[in-house]
Amino acid sequence: MAGKSKGGKNKGKAQGAGQPASAEPEVLATDGAEVVNPENGEVNETPATEDGVADVEKGDGDAPEAVQPARKPAEGELHLYPIPVRTQSGEKLELQLSPGDSVIDVKQFLLDAPETCFYTCYDLILHTEDGSAHQLEDYNEISEIADITSGGCSLEMVAAIYDERSIRSHLRRVRELLSLSSLHVSLSTSLALQHESAQGKSAGSEKSPNQELDGLNFMEDSAGALTSLLASAPAEIKCVESIVFSSFNPPPSYRRLHGDLIYIDVATLEGNRYCITGSSKSFYVNSSNGSIFDSKPTKQGLEASTLVGLLQKISAKFKKGFCEVLDRRASAHPFENVQCLLPVTSWLGAYPVPAHRRDAARAEDSVVLSYGTELIGMQRDWNEELQSCQEFPHGNPQERILRGRALYKVTCDFVDAAVKGAVGVINRCIPPINPTDPECFHMYVHNNIFFSFAVDYDYEHISKDHKPDCQNGSSRSTKVSSPDVIAKPDTNHAESAEVADSKSEEAQLADSEQATYASANNDLKGTKAYQEADVSGLYNLAMTIIDYRGHRVVAQSIIPGILQGDKSDSLLYGSVDNGKKISWNEAFHSKVVEAAKQLHLKEHVVLDGSGNPVKLAATVECKGIVGSDDRHYILDLMRVTPRDSNYIGQEHRFCVLRPELIASFVEAESMKQSFKQKVPDAPVASTSDAKVTSVEGDDKSEESSVHTHEENDNSSSEILFNPNVFTEYKLAGSPEEIAADEELVKRAGTYLIDIVIPKFVQDLCSLDISPMDGQTLTDTLHLHGINIRYLGKIAGMVKHLPHLRDLFSSEIIVRSAKHVIKDILRQSLDHDIGPAIAHFLNCFVGKVLGASTKGSLSNAQSKTLKGHENSPIQKSSKGHKLSNAAASRKSLSAYSHLTSDGIWFSIKEFAKSKYQFEVPDDARISAKRVAVLRNLCQKVGITIAARKYDLDASTPFEASDMLNLQPVVKHSVPTCTDAKNLMEAGKVRMAEGTLNEAYALFSEAFSLLQQITGPMHKDAANCCRYLAMVLYHAGDTAGAIVQQHRELIINERCLGLDHPDTAHSYGNMALFYHGLNQTELALRHMSRTLLLLSLASGPDHPDVAATLINVAMMYQDASNMNTALRYLQEALMKNERLLGPDHVQTAVCYHALAIAFSCMSLYKLSIQHEKKTYDILVKQLGENDSRTKDSENWLSTFKLREEQVNAQKQKGQGAIASDNAVKFLKANPAFLQAMKAAAIQSGDGSANVNRSLNAAVVGEGVPRLRGVDERAARATAEARKKAAARGLNVRNGPAANHASDELAQILKLINAASGSSTSASAKTEESASEGQATNGSVQNGTATEAMAADTNGPSASAKSTVNTPVGLGTTLELKKQKSKQKS
Repeated sequence: MAGKSKGGKNKGKAQGAGQPASAEPEVLATDGAEVVNPENGEVNETPATEDGVADVEKGDGDAPEAVQPARKPAEGELHLYPIPVRTQSGEKLELQLSPGDSVIDVKQFLLDAPETCFYTCYDLILHTEDGSAHQLEDYNEISEIADITSGGCSLEMVAAIYDERSIRSHLRRVRELLSLSSLHVSLSTSLALQHESAQGKSAGSEKSPNQELDGLNFMEDSAGALTSLLASAPAEIKCVESIVFSSFNPPPSYRRLHGDLIYIDVATLEGNRYCITGSSKSFYVNSSNGSIFDSKPTKQGLEASTLVGLLQKISAKFKKGFCEVLDRRASAHPFENVQCLLPVTSWLGAYPVPAHRRDAARAEDSVVLSYGTELIGMQRDWNEELQSCQEFPHGNPQERILRGRALYKVTCDFVDAAVKGAVGVINRCIPPINPTDPECFHMYVHNNIFFSFAVDYDYEHISKDHKPDCQNGSSRSTKVSSPDVIAKPDTNHAESAEVADSKSEEAQLADSEQATYASANNDLKGTKAYQEADVSGLYNLAMTIIDYRGHRVVAQSIIPGILQGDKSDSLLYGSVDNGKKISWNEAFHSKVVEAAKQLHLKEHVVLDGSGNPVKLAATVECKGIVGSDDRHYILDLMRVTPRDSNYIGQEHRFCVLRPELIASFVEAESMKQSFKQKVPDAPVASTSDAKVTSVEGDDKSEESSVHTHEENDNSSSEILFNPNVFTEYKLAGSPEEIAADEELVKRAGTYLIDIVIPKFVQDLCSLDISPMDGQTLTDTLHLHGINIRYLGKIAGMVKHLPHLRDLFSSEIIVRSAKHVIKDILRQSLDHDIGPAIAHFLNCFVGKVLGASTKGSLSNAQSKTLKGHENSPIQKSSKGHKLSNAAASRKSLSAYSHLTSDGIWFSIKEFAKSKYQFEVPDDARISAKRVAVLRNLCQKVGITIAARKYDLDASTPFEASDMLNLQPVVKHSVPTCTDAKNLMEAGKVRMAEGTLNEAYALFSEAFSLLQQITGPMHKDAANCCRYLAMVLYHAGDTAGAIVQQHRELIINERCLGLDHPDTAHSYGNMALFYHGLNQTELALRHMSRTLLLLSLASGPDHPDVAATLINVAMMYQDASNMNTALRYLQEALMKNERLLGPDHVQTAVCYHALAIAFSCMSLYKLSIQHEKKTYDILVKQLGENDSRTKDSENWLSTFKLREEQVNAQKQKGQGAIASDNAVKFLKANPAFLQAMKAAAIQSGDGSANVNRSLNAAVVGEGVPRLRGVDERAARATAEARKKAAARGLNVRNGPAANHASDELAQILKLINAASGSSTSASAKTEESASEGQATNGSVQNGTATEAMAADTNGPSASAKSTVNTPVGLGTTLELKKQKSKQKS
């Protein structure tokens, strides 16, 4: 919502710290905030508020005013209107509201404003100009009640009557306010505040070189970096000793008749104790004393409508402390106060472990609250809530916002309740609903959520593969009797037995466990797909998968009526008995067909067990059920995409293609059909660029397989897949039709292997895509439609690049290790979990030897493996609850007998069977890295103490280092498609150079997300990043910092403190601060970037080398050439070691060094390094490439300079310059040697610099993929070109000029000697030395902007003149002139 309180002025300070009055584009034309001017694409700045800081933010829950206007672009800008509010205590404040705001929005804002944050129970009265008063209902929009645009309206908060529920939530709110644990202060905010407070003192960046240089040391991946990740917790502010429910509760019946609801005992800091009555109208101190109850009020004065109001009256220390708490909250960025609905868990916990203190309120909550989110007796009907929200109207944007918000909130609440319930199920706190069935079939209902296990272990009697069927769907949904359930899997057991003979026992087990895990994953993906198809009248269940303590639990909402007696007629569609009997219903079928069109599925005919044909538009095993609420539900959606033809066979029955691949394949095929001759050049909106490959490639690989009947089949140009091909079900229809269906699925599989994967590998090698850790690698693979099972195949294709080899092999190792540790956790009793995890990590990272001698080691290995792979099976046939003595003996051996060799043997076996990957022998050494440990902890949910570990020790971990084991959750929370579409449109506008339109679109997308998901969402972070890029390109660096700071906070909260995207956010902040000449602040952010990158990827990664170059540029601007050269040298060594001496990125480093040396007048070294750059570019790109020509121009410039210096020397004028150069080299002889060696020799090995560094320095203009916005970067590059072509004044941030006196003197001498023409180029050289001349880059002759909005593009701050060599250091102005000349 759009609202802003005058009282919250100081909120802007935190993120505006250390910047000039910020220019965040808030209200587009009302508050005097900046306006994007369509004529020149510039963004004008806001006048500062009275405090001297632009009031750029407001209450956390509200949408930024920036975007309110854009909500209905057709009607022009939507204004915000000031509405005065009179609080319950009589204070006045002002809200900025728009007529479209709902009453809930207004209340949420009042809950965030410091003046009204402790009022929870009140009615809002709207007074209009004509004197009438309207009481506002929560779900009304303000515009429905009165027209606030005419002015004269005001709001009044009137105390409402408390009831038992509202008084408890009031008490909970007070406790929440008094605790600062909900405040998540970002390091960036603290740095800015520190910088602001230190600005009075001299804060030159020269004082930090040594501290920063330590950065190079920690990049060696020492475990010491772990200690620096977590900030120390802020000191708590104590306001009151304790607030607890009194033991006089509940009120006796005769007091209830007088309105008593609750009694509270309060101990104040002054040492007084009070018993407070909470009644339906107020809180007052009663006369109770010790154990004697007396309900009479003490003094008439000690009464207030809120608990905070009463405490302020009875305790002066409370009043003072509460003011401090509110001040602390107000000084934080508003986003740091917002609750994150899907919080991310950290793999590191505070060390030393903070003391556990007494807290009666906390104890009370943990005892009183059940495993759900609600108190007992207040269970929510999740299914009804979800389906009702689904049925909300969604014809216009405002309806879609209300529906989206309701769906998002209910789904997030469901996930929260499901996680708590699943933990309760696994910890045996919740009894099963079918206790007489075999334990592996136990099902649970808690808080109206249905829970079932996705792994049943007894593979000797029951094929595991079908367990999810009976859990998630049939056995509960249609109440199939147990014998049926067990008979169903038996039918397949014979088939799988044949496969099993050839396999080792543990591989079989791994396969069957994988199948059940995969089916649960697929079911979730299918549920999401049908949710997105959003067919009216077809309903899905809410679904969440929880992995905890080695178990996988599937939580679903409950279909009404299913658990009440047998409903034989409830199954309308699909089959519960593997296709023997298939149900069908006309009305249901028509809805499924509608969904199938969106999912690219074909209507087809299958035969049931009796040979009767049935027409389906989904898989046979999916189930259509009618609930007692008469809604049509579809479930068991394990295969909404066709089978992967590269993995055929019974054991691969859950290997299906990803929806992204199907979308990409359909796109490529339809392009081929419509433009046989024309190569598509537009990026695809629905999928990533990498997936749309040139049609020639497609034709070559696939022409042979195009059949004539396939063309007939797709004459409508619709490509539809039959989901039941390559399955055990019998298909009806002509053999030709079946062959055509199979052929289409095979072609999709071939497309994945022959087109998508090679293109993906090519993008990885060229650094177009640069995943940094396991999570970003997984996201990137999925984005391109590649399943994780292809990890091994791709790992084999990238093994020539060490950083990719390490990334892929460590991901495979971690995923394999995850399955080993899950087995151990499943067997471990409650008191063994910590020691078991510590022992496993010691085996994995350290060197744990068994009792056996060396000779019998291989024997011991296989025994170990069988021991730990098998014991869960035998044990769990009795169930996952072990109470007898035998079980505890077995549990003791569950981990104590494990050795490093045994663990690694299991990991290698699993990697071979699942990923077809041979784990190299040196993998155990590479596993001794923090990045691998981090990845494993995140995947299993382990939290370890953030202390320095000696990873080379034989047992690095103690049991006391294991701080927590948390559930790992997968869910189907809906996404906001409207916002995504707006963002896509914004990228296109950015590409066209219309920055003002791009700005409006991104702002509108952010507004939508604020209203639907709230600001704590990764899509909202992406919006902020784009807004920052637009503002930066429009020349408003201060405004860019405001948006970038928002992105950083959201990433820290939603993705994690050490997620690669968070690292890039810090890098971007650093570049923007650098653009404002705040180099010290920039370097502190860069230091954090390096720390986070070292945790996520380790030191050998392209992004690390790119970041080092950025750091060097900043030191260069601070005239600290010595440090700058050391960072450049480090980057060069990384590139040569990782990419080899002839990679374009290595050339980038040589060029950066050449510029740096020329800035020190060491032209001989400049020429030497630039020659190296030129040679590499000629070899890699050819002589005619624009970048090669640019390098040639630089070379001749350096030679010209050298001649000028020599000429000056002869005149005796160059003495000072050369003396200084000589002094530097004398002071650093080792450095000179190293530089010469680097320039002459070529290294071997493996680190690589990012493409956008290339963009910045040599000019490739395509920043790396971050998350999913590869196209955005390209669009921005295009934007620069278009803007230049149209002559727009696209300014950069102010240039950072910190040249030292010495440097200035050298340049002055050169200028004096060489006349006006060279003075121009010398001036360029100066700024090139400082900013690395990176404003304009060239890609095939296209002017693009060095992407300062990407961490990897070195800072852009050069001023260049016409005489400079083009390309490597040219500015946009120059490009503009060139393009004008061409035209």
